[in-house]
Amino acid sequence: MDGRIVLKRDREKPVQQRHPWIFSGAIDRVESDAPNGALVQVVDYQGNYLATGYLNRRSQIVVRLLTWDVDEQVDTAFWQRRLEQAIAARTLPAGTDACRLVYAEADRLPGLVVDRYGDWLVMQCLTAGMASRRDEIAGLLAELLSPAGIYARDDADVRRQEGLALETGPLWGAEPPDLVEIEEHGHRFLVDVKRGQKTGFYLDQRENRRATAAYCEGARVLNAFSYTGAFGVYAGRAGAASVINVDSSAQALTLAQENVALNGCQPQEMVVGDVFQVLRRYRDEGREFDVIVLDPPKFAVSQAQLVGATRGYKDINMLALQLLRPGGFLVTFSCSGRVTADLFQKIVFGASLDAGREAQIVEYLRQAPDHPVLLTFPESAYLKGFVCRVADR
Repeated sequence: MDGRIVLKRDREKPVQQRHPWIFSGAIDRVESDAPNGALVQVVDYQGNYLATGYLNRRSQIVVRLLTWDVDEQVDTAFWQRRLEQAIAARTLPAGTDACRLVYAEADRLPGLVVDRYGDWLVMQCLTAGMASRRDEIAGLLAELLSPAGIYARDDADVRRQEGLALETGPLWGAEPPDLVEIEEHGHRFLVDVKRGQKTGFYLDQRENRRATAAYCEGARVLNAFSYTGAFGVYAGRAGAASVINVDSSAQALTLAQENVALNGCQPQEMVVGDVFQVLRRYRDEGREFDVIVLDPPKFAVSQAQLVGATRGYKDINMLALQLLRPGGFLVTFSCSGRVTADLFQKIVFGASLDAGREAQIVEYLRQAPDHPVLLTFPESAYLKGFVCRVADR
């Protein structure tokens, strides 16, 4: 152990309730000269042991906790045990070979994300504590899973807050091809694991894509913020009459076109542009759709951005509601952790008022089961969505 963290008086309750983060404001003093990423014990103001975690003075989250057992050693056996537990908890649906194997704090491995894409693993070390153990973790994953290769996607902006450089590259085994083909509920997708968003694919939406497909037979579908077209592919395979995919990235839509062809779907329209502007144009042209999917990027990263994010979510949902025919369905999401499910429902309610459309929530949606929510860490619940049916005028 490389020192200890002493909390301020009466600041131990969140630690006792097993929340894995300790912020700088809760700390009285750091009794350690160890480098960032080193293991430290956390004690209350009287010096009583509370937990063990790893340190980063450069982050607002100064300690991320690993164990509350003073006798538990954080060594190679510890990391292997935690990885085995996370992997054993994953059960893939039939016709699926891609999933999140390790979901950071929710799997009691703070700062570590591991995604499986077929025979390949993509790994993210988002914190100093995990970055300093990256090679050890990769070696353990190789022993446990024997993948074709492990690729690092340590290019997430959150690493800057940890004082870490952004980098990518092979960690173990062969380097994956530029595009990895995966299967999800029998649908095929090409995934850019080296340069794509997140680790290449939105695995958290897997079950929501299947749920959305149930509304798409014979429908005119608008897939907004489409990325590489996964919702559009599900809609096409479900028998949609037409699908339009809209995204700001021409590169993403090129891959979406390939995914449409890979699944034998009828050709789909790809529209490059600002989604807000495209939807306004469609509204002004009098276009109507039966199903609209809104899966925007995270609008609120910090609390300071919440007001602007609320406006953005309200505006885009209002536009979508104005474009839906009576009896049509809005499938809308927020992946911003700062936007709670209750707040998001209020936002969509406000959007329906501004659009002059009454709507009913017929289905609640959330992140896939391989992105579990740890009860002691509510921040692990971030993706929320609704299927709303628009009432007749």
